[in-house]
Amino acid sequence: MTDSAKSVPEKSLTVGVAAALEQFHPSEILEHAALAEKHGFSGQMAADHVQPWVPAQGEAAFVWNVLSALGERTTGDLGPGVTCPSMRWHPAMVAQASATLAAMYPGRHWLGLGSGEALNEHVVAGYWPEAPERINRMFEAIEIIQKLFAGSIAGKDVKHKGQFFQMESMRLWTMPEVPPEILVATAGPVTAKRAGRHVDGLITVGAPLEKISGLFDKFAQGAREAGRDPDAMPKVLQLHLSWAPTYEEALANAMEQWPNGGMKFPKGDIRSPFDFAAMAKLVREEDFAGRMVISEDPDAHRAEIQKYIDLGFDRVYLHNVGRNQAEWIETFGRDVLPQLHR
Repeated sequence: MTDSAKSVPEKSLTVGVAAALEQFHPSEILEHAALAEKHGFSGQMAADHVQPWVPAQGEAAFVWNVLSALGERTTGDLGPGVTCPSMRWHPAMVAQASATLAAMYPGRHWLGLGSGEALNEHVVAGYWPEAPERINRMFEAIEIIQKLFAGSIAGKDVKHKGQFFQMESMRLWTMPEVPPEILVATAGPVTAKRAGRHVDGLITVGAPLEKISGLFDKFAQGAREAGRDPDAMPKVLQLHLSWAPTYEEALANAMEQWPNGGMKFPKGDIRSPFDFAAMAKLVREEDFAGRMVISEDPDAHRAEIQKYIDLGFDRVYLHNVGRNQAEWIETFGRDVLPQLHR
């Protein structure tokens, strides 16, 4: 064993649930979360949506309310995976929401941030910028959030005047003893490298392993440039899947509830669930191949999840795209989770 191998502690594996606020009433989300914890899942991540992807999903609850309620009903970690701190929200407000959640549930909350999608952000953003500007806005927002976390713990006001944001003297009066980890969601290598330099960890979604391996490499480069150990930094995966007792049911669930999983093009500029629904009419069964496992066999899903764990993810949040949440949770708690390992 090399000296470097000795110096890196083995990170524990977390397998939690990606709470689909786009699909379920918040009361159902809470029921699913409690059931999932009972069956061996640990932790929740939930995306900040103001609209569902397609009208058939039918919901879009406010993520911070739901995370607070999840904190009361469960004992695992709590991550908005993800929220955009640079369009609908001024980063100071995201910092306040995150700090409050972390103060209420010490050691459980992490802050997942992204550069935004028009589906959610266009409602107040006016002009919708191109991706490079959205990414630059996100990293300036992260700078403000980090300033607020550090200054508030030190009992100091902070200010900011940058390219995209201004902030007058402010501090967060409610703060946890330790600020939450900040993780950036990306599928792009340039953003992954910047994330390695500036934040605590990486979030991505299921994709070909070679693509994710490239993301990890860029993230590690950025981390090392900042004098940090990338092996000690969290790597979070959100994995969409479709399980049901029969293949036909699993496929029908994917086609109706998650057709966006079969859309092989960037979705960040689409503004309406009804536009997504129109595009969904073109999605075919074969479009999900290589993008999302659709199977009635729990072992097929277990093998797919294990590939990502072997690649280096230490936190995996599963989203079964159908409405059959209770039977999925019970089946995976019995037949999948016990067989996953680092």
